[in-house]
Amino acid sequence: MDTTARPATIRWEESDDHVVTLVLDDPGQSVNTMNAAFIDSLDAVAARLAQRRDTVRGVVVTSAKKSFFAGGDLRDLIAVTPGTAGASFEAGMRVKRALRVLETLGRPVVAAINGAALGGGYEIALACHHRVVLDSPAVRVGSPEVTLGLLPGGGGVTRTVRMFGVAQALRKVLLEGRQYGPARALEAGLVDEIAADPDELLARARAFVDAHPHSAQPWDAPGYRIPGGTPADPELAAQLPAFTALLKKRTGGAPYPAPRNILAAAVESSQVDVDTAFLVEARYLTELVTGQITKNMIQAYFFDLQAVDSGAGRPRGVEPREATRVAVLGAGMMGAGIAHSCAKAGIDVVLKDVTAQAAARGRAHSEKLCDKAVARGDATRAEADALLTRITATADVGDLAGCDVVIEAVFEDPGVKHQVFQELQEVVAPDALLCSNTSTLPITALAEGVRRPQDFIGLHFFSPVDRMPLVEIVKGGKTGEEALARAFDLVRRLGKTPIVVNDSRGFFTSRVIGRFIDEGVAMVGEGVEPASVEQAAAQAGYPAKVLGLMDELTLTLPRRIREENRRAAEAAGRDWQPHPADAVVDRMIDEFGRTGRSAGAGFYDYVDGRRAGLWPGLREHFTDPAQRPADLTELMERMLFVEALDSVRCLEEGVLVSVADANVGSLLGIGFPPWTGGVLQYINGYEGGAGGGSGLPGFVARARELAARHGERFAPPELLLRKAERGETFTDS
Repeated sequence: MDTTARPATIRWEESDDHVVTLVLDDPGQSVNTMNAAFIDSLDAVAARLAQRRDTVRGVVVTSAKKSFFAGGDLRDLIAVTPGTAGASFEAGMRVKRALRVLETLGRPVVAAINGAALGGGYEIALACHHRVVLDSPAVRVGSPEVTLGLLPGGGGVTRTVRMFGVAQALRKVLLEGRQYGPARALEAGLVDEIAADPDELLARARAFVDAHPHSAQPWDAPGYRIPGGTPADPELAAQLPAFTALLKKRTGGAPYPAPRNILAAAVESSQVDVDTAFLVEARYLTELVTGQITKNMIQAYFFDLQAVDSGAGRPRGVEPREATRVAVLGAGMMGAGIAHSCAKAGIDVVLKDVTAQAAARGRAHSEKLCDKAVARGDATRAEADALLTRITATADVGDLAGCDVVIEAVFEDPGVKHQVFQELQEVVAPDALLCSNTSTLPITALAEGVRRPQDFIGLHFFSPVDRMPLVEIVKGGKTGEEALARAFDLVRRLGKTPIVVNDSRGFFTSRVIGRFIDEGVAMVGEGVEPASVEQAAAQAGYPAKVLGLMDELTLTLPRRIREENRRAAEAAGRDWQPHPADAVVDRMIDEFGRTGRSAGAGFYDYVDGRRAGLWPGLREHFTDPAQRPADLTELMERMLFVEALDSVRCLEEGVLVSVADANVGSLLGIGFPPWTGGVLQYINGYEGGAGGGSGLPGFVARARELAARHGERFAPPELLLRKAERGETFTDS
């Protein structure tokens, strides 16, 4: 047992009238987390309060950090194994027992929430009798654990169920992982008061102490009933199947244990006393933290995302330089979305198209987005109007004068892109950053159309721009470090996550998602029932089913990209190998005239633009009725493996420069299933499936099985083989 003294992370400050302020302040970290030192400090504070019960008038819990409390220490949680599960369980129970002392003290305990109180931070606040929150844009309140494959394990399930009732706790707090700003937190009942400034925050907390000398939680009062009752009540029992159906709908049958465990813990904990409920909650959390899926999600959505957002891909030593006026060329949906994102970030934008009418239509897109934001309460009318004043729509290239950033979003044709840059490079600022929003065309070749290739870079946004959080920054062969740093800083200013890749046809995201689409289409060509193909994509956890996604892209786009790739390969003297999907796409276009949703006919039928079921002709012309029913596990693994394997090739070829970029890019950009932790983490955490074995060796064995059955595209690359042989994993550390 480790008996090393740990630094105190909670300061005890007592006023002359015996009101104790507990100041959360871990001296070893910039934020407060529920680590071993905190648990020791919380135990000590709880014991001292219990001893001083008769002399302490009340307690105020606040923080010396910018945030209130950041939650559980994810470094500890990701390291839990079945062998250490008991210790992890007991650590969680220690937290719950100490917080239980606070709420049963008999004296008022108030949370003065001065910053973000998420996860464990909100659980500390829940153990208080009253919650006052600072009115600040930086403040967020809630329990986002589900987004990391976890559940609130510091009493959060137990207390929210007793506070809101089972149904409302699930809807408001537990299943969505929603983060509330101050006003919405007050409206939803997560907090009790809002304070305008730090002084008022503490004053309101003290006022509650003075006004309520004897405080207790409602659920500790004799005869208290949980709002809405327990599952023994017919009304609540009737709602529970709807929650089960909701989980199935949201996950598509993909393996997400956290929502399932949260639902079970909420229902079961409502039927027992508080202390037993804590045990129920702790057991369900322990099951999660010892599982691979939770480790995958923590790695990706915390550690990898933190590495990417903190600037791991930004060149060191380049001074920041803020964009002041951005030219966006092309006012279609993509260009209009980019212009809106820039204006929302406070940057003046000139949105140019070939006609004034086209440019105005692009600006109208921002008007619609602003109207929706006002209607939702996410912006005031004044804020929306200010955003719109920052967007100038024009057809006159002269209006681009002085722009220090150019983002081109015109038709995917090298000649057209070269032309627009030639028209403007003498008009914009002489050192303007020149960006192309191409999704597949090599940046090095596009840079040949400008006189300053060192300032030319790819900025690959994803549609719809206002909702998609990722931007893929593509370095061309001559892109300079300053251009890369400026592009990185611009993307972060837009509030988006930047990944950095090197130039290659299709880059990383477009290339890899193409493998997913091709595999699904190839299955149809093999005679697999199309509905089984779509079901496999859903059960694997993809947000869009593969044939439906192909329709959205239009079948002609992949064929055009394929022909460009073929010509490029042949020009470079490489052999061109057709994919089994090619013949299906060609028949769909040439024989049946079905090119996708925009044409009203693709793999699906459409009525008034709405999807109306899979086209019956797929079964007639492609499905082999003599085949045995498809093995859904194999179909799912084919989709997952083909993307993961090509991601390894991207790393091997130097297209990808970091594992974190690969994982984050695949999750935020191309819909790789979140439970995997991303394309490379999926390989690290592979648990065997049909191939047996786990980790990299198990993945290699299964890849070889798929290669023998379906072709060389499943053959494990040399980099993967080397790492598997050495017992390594894919990591940047």
